[in-house]
Amino acid sequence: MLPVKINVDSNQLMVGLLGERDEFLRIVEASFDASVHARGNEITIEGRESDEASKVVEEMVLLLKQGQHLSPSVVTRSIEMVRSNESPSEVLTDRILTTARGKAVRPKTAGQKHYLDAIRNNMVTFGIGPAGTGKSWLAVACAVQALQAKEVERILLTRPAVEAGERLGYLPGDLMSKVDPYLRPLYDALHDMVGADGMAKLFERNAVEVAPLAFMRGRTLNDSFIILDEAQNTTPEQMKMFLTRVGFGSKVVVTGDQTQVDVSGGRSGLDEVERILDGVDDTAFVRLRSKDVVRHRIVQEIVDAYDRHESAKKPR
Repeated sequence: MLPVKINVDSNQLMVGLLGERDEFLRIVEASFDASVHARGNEITIEGRESDEASKVVEEMVLLLKQGQHLSPSVVTRSIEMVRSNESPSEVLTDRILTTARGKAVRPKTAGQKHYLDAIRNNMVTFGIGPAGTGKSWLAVACAVQALQAKEVERILLTRPAVEAGERLGYLPGDLMSKVDPYLRPLYDALHDMVGADGMAKLFERNAVEVAPLAFMRGRTLNDSFIILDEAQNTTPEQMKMFLTRVGFGSKVVVTGDQTQVDVSGGRSGLDEVERILDGVDDTAFVRLRSKDVVRHRIVQEIVDAYDRHESAKKPR
């Protein structure tokens, strides 16, 4: 097979493409049956998988041209995407918003990009997957973006107050003090998006409401971006109650992990909702996988290990 040659436009791009001591090219080389060499502003790729490796390098160049900063994790994810016939330069450059600290919030995997597209294009989106896949984080980012764009008038964050061992009534303080531990992950995501001052202003003008799921009964929620987090801990009755609260001009994101059900009796409202809503327009279900985990590498390995363990336990 003839070698593939890629010419890079500038020295600056070349520096970003190579990484320290050609680190990024070595990652590509180790992932394919191909050898990768740099000379001047030209990359030469030879070997049985030279076409696939060259596609990764071309995508890395496109990312750099679009202002992205390469890192070992970005290169590794780019390789995974190319192997799955996805385009990293389309996935990783989709900016949702810029945080109070000036950091761009973007999808980091093809699964996350699919999740974002579903949120944008549907009234009700279910994001289902293991810990670390960015389900809640990206949902809050979309909510803040919609509020800033005046597409909605408020953000409503809710979770079922289901305990893994403790009882809500035994916690000290008033009602909000009691539910705060359950809603803290959503608070934290919102804080990361808008900062402490931004959060204070949103709460002052009632643009953000945080409440346990039980408080949704009897309400109609118009012009709101509503996030139901930890939905695996709803009962089927609670799920129906929540979904029928949705009013005009609203958007809903429901997130959950079906492997972490703590609801009494094990009857999760998330288990059968996809079958029930089959054929209902303007709804979408997105399943994120271990490859969409964007926390430390070990989290993905732990998720995979538990999946293997659960599969081994199932009767054959």
